[in-house]
Amino acid sequence: MGTSASEVPSSGTLPGVSYVMPVLNDVTHVRAAVDSLLGQDYQGPFDVAIAVGPSIDGTNELVEALSRADSRVRVIENPVGSTPAGLNIAIQATQHPIIVRVDAHSVLPPEYTRIAVETMMRTGAGNVGGIMDAQGTTPFEEAVAAAYGSRIGLGGTPHHVGGSEGPADTVYLGVFRRDALNDVGLFDERIKRGQDWELNRRIRQGGHTVWFTPRLRVVYRPRPTLSRLARQFFSTGMWRGEISRRFPARNVLRYFAPPLMVLAVAVASLLGLVGLVQALLGVAPWLLLAFIVPVGYILLVIAAAITMPGVRGAAVRLWLLIVLPCIHFCWGVGFIPGFLLLAGNIAAQKYEKGEGSRVAPE
Repeated sequence: MGTSASEVPSSGTLPGVSYVMPVLNDVTHVRAAVDSLLGQDYQGPFDVAIAVGPSIDGTNELVEALSRADSRVRVIENPVGSTPAGLNIAIQATQHPIIVRVDAHSVLPPEYTRIAVETMMRTGAGNVGGIMDAQGTTPFEEAVAAAYGSRIGLGGTPHHVGGSEGPADTVYLGVFRRDALNDVGLFDERIKRGQDWELNRRIRQGGHTVWFTPRLRVVYRPRPTLSRLARQFFSTGMWRGEISRRFPARNVLRYFAPPLMVLAVAVASLLGLVGLVQALLGVAPWLLLAFIVPVGYILLVIAAAITMPGVRGAAVRLWLLIVLPCIHFCWGVGFIPGFLLLAGNIAAQKYEKGEGSRVAPE
């Protein structure tokens, strides 16, 4: 479908907006996320649909209290618990022509919806989005946020580091026209991470425009511990491997950089250890040269931690020495089994057990 002016809400009357938010064990952040929605300066009608999964940290009780306090906030059960399932449930439970996708870890600035709708009216885009502005509250979180916003951390894509306004492959979160979503079939619930990129791929294939604007910046709160960060990036890498295998035409080199780096460092380290054995046996230890690769990677991380702009304090820079390898290696290690079908096989097994819905794409 195209993006003609007839498909874009009229500027004479502000279109209604539905905020959709999947939530699972997010009791620490969800109140701030919901407050940021209720505090938007957008003058059109709106409602909020929170799809809450089977949480065990008090999230369910908190969102129910938020719903009782404001009738515009509606809580919907998400028995599957996954992000794409929750998004689809919330989208299907709302009616407004504009869908604003919200993350429980995000805080929307007051002007976010107004700018997004204005941009949509001006461009006719099927999806409008901007930058994930990661901000931490502890030295560890600040280090994660700095890595998110750097080219050595997450590769330097516009929705992480910024760029010029215009058509894009994908954007952070997204403000969608409902008709564009209905055209392409909502989120693919078989893809647990990377579902935004995959949906935007179908939006573009359907003839709609995905529009990036740096005027939209959303505060994102990083994972607060190293173990949670490691799990996040292993899972992200695994599903990125699955997506890269399924859609090879859209692969770019940066997706393969972390797994190639992991393999290079691992193989070179093993060869270097063999070189040590050579030295002990009195054989020419030429394999010791392989240690150049892991030593070079360590020096690269140290240089990045020292020179990365915008980093405040020695504690944050010290954490970067751990955070950067955690992101690189967990993402890279996860990518390999994902690319070799493991992610897809796990999802297929869950569907066979009835643990997911098949509202998916094409």
